[in-house]
Amino acid sequence: MPPTRTLAALLGAAAVAVSGCSTSPSAGPPHPGELPLRQVAQVALTGGPVRFDYTSLDAGRGRLFLAHMGADEVIEVDVQAHQVVRTLPDVPYVHGVIVVPDTHRLYATATGRNQLVAFDADTGAVVFTAPTGDYPDGLAYDPVRHAVWTTNEHAGTETVVDADTGAVRATVGLGGEVGNVVYDPVTDRMVVAVQGRDDLAVIDPATFVVTDRIPTPGCDHPHGQALDAADRVMFVGCEANSSMVTVDLAARTVTGQDRVGETPDVLVYDPGAHRVYLAAESGWVSVFDRRDGRTLAVGSAHLADGAHSLALDPATHHTYFPIPRGADGSPVLWEFEPTH
Repeated sequence: MPPTRTLAALLGAAAVAVSGCSTSPSAGPPHPGELPLRQVAQVALTGGPVRFDYTSLDAGRGRLFLAHMGADEVIEVDVQAHQVVRTLPDVPYVHGVIVVPDTHRLYATATGRNQLVAFDADTGAVVFTAPTGDYPDGLAYDPVRHAVWTTNEHAGTETVVDADTGAVRATVGLGGEVGNVVYDPVTDRMVVAVQGRDDLAVIDPATFVVTDRIPTPGCDHPHGQALDAADRVMFVGCEANSSMVTVDLAARTVTGQDRVGETPDVLVYDPGAHRVYLAAESGWVSVFDRRDGRTLAVGSAHLADGAHSLALDPATHHTYFPIPRGADGSPVLWEFEPTH
């Protein structure tokens, strides 16, 4: 936890940011408004003021893992003690990270080497590396078959890796450049945003066969995804036309479309609050609620330059945003609680 004066200064700066003010309002959505968030803490981070990418939270242990892409490292943060625990170096151009608490494993995509790297989440030791396709990005974990899926954006494929041994089980071609991959526990399927085809590919993880393709009309370049498993809804960020679509997976149709900040990237869904957060490359954050089968805008604002990724604790409903350049020019993790 930083000194009171430093935190107070940052809270003041953040209050301006979440009020809807922006240095480039034209990059934001047409309905900007105050975010339903209150900043409660910050953590100074390592590695210099360079780009972050995906995050993954082990909520039970209170450990947050950050892909510090520009620094070629993964940062582990104790979100309860508000301090960095360790950094895991030599993960070139790291994009995706995913922690699996049950097995005490952490997986990261070393995009600069086209590799998946597995770490012991307790010690930080490298357990194995495995080859992927060109430009591995996001990750998903299949808990039934104990497999890690890497999205190889440029190759247009998914690499399926044995989570214990690192053996490559399969490579699944999607017929176009791919975005994020999500495991759907209700149907036991993997869902991939295929940005090169503007659809969602549904894959049987047992046979590695594409069993369905759900078109996403109005969504140009679908990339990020967040799943509401209970209501069978996928929220999809559309990179090329600054929007988010709501997809009814059971009906295989788009049921809603909303404007968001320019180049939407990472989405997370809070199942307890029925709320979805979307962070865009432009630094705009948008928040939506699911009510009575509809996706409703709650607020959007320019949070900070580089605020295109976030993590969520479903127990506390707190959100965490890694920011490349905080008030003192150094990287920082901002923690927020919902105001309503």
